[in-house]
Amino acid sequence: MFQPKKKKVYTKKEALPKIAAYCAYQERTQNEVRAKLLDYGLDLEEADELVILLTQEKLLDEERYAQSFVRGKYGLKRWGRRKIQMGLKAKGLSDYCIRKGLQEIDPDVYWENLLHLLEKKNKTEGERNPMARRQKIQYFLQSKGYELDLIQDAWRELGLG
Repeated sequence: MFQPKKKKVYTKKEALPKIAAYCAYQERTQNEVRAKLLDYGLDLEEADELVILLTQEKLLDEERYAQSFVRGKYGLKRWGRRKIQMGLKAKGLSDYCIRKGLQEIDPDVYWENLLHLLEKKNKTEGERNPMARRQKIQYFLQSKGYELDLIQDAWRELGLG
């Protein structure tokens, strides 16, 4: 009969270097670290003590996490503000950290991202009916998190509508 592998349970002292390495590898949220510590077999009080310690040691910083998240999502994936904001909220970050993170967005690069996505989608959209085509492209850009007023400005700038 198949025996599931038993999970190793760590003491607080054993968990500290492991969780420090986990935080050093990439930015993490307090919720992610807490969940990992609970997974290690620590109780909530011990997990919270380690989260506080990691925060004091600057290994864990949600403001820094938010900034890194925003740079990655708008820079590489070309997400809009609304989608980034929802992503950060889903990670359980405070409104303060979300606002700090969103300050990483360069308005010029953001605008260029929107224009790029609009041009690219306009070339590949197969819909022939102009109204339906515009609506499909607009839905696509909104799903990427861009604001409707900016989408309409981009249409006008590119002379598409």
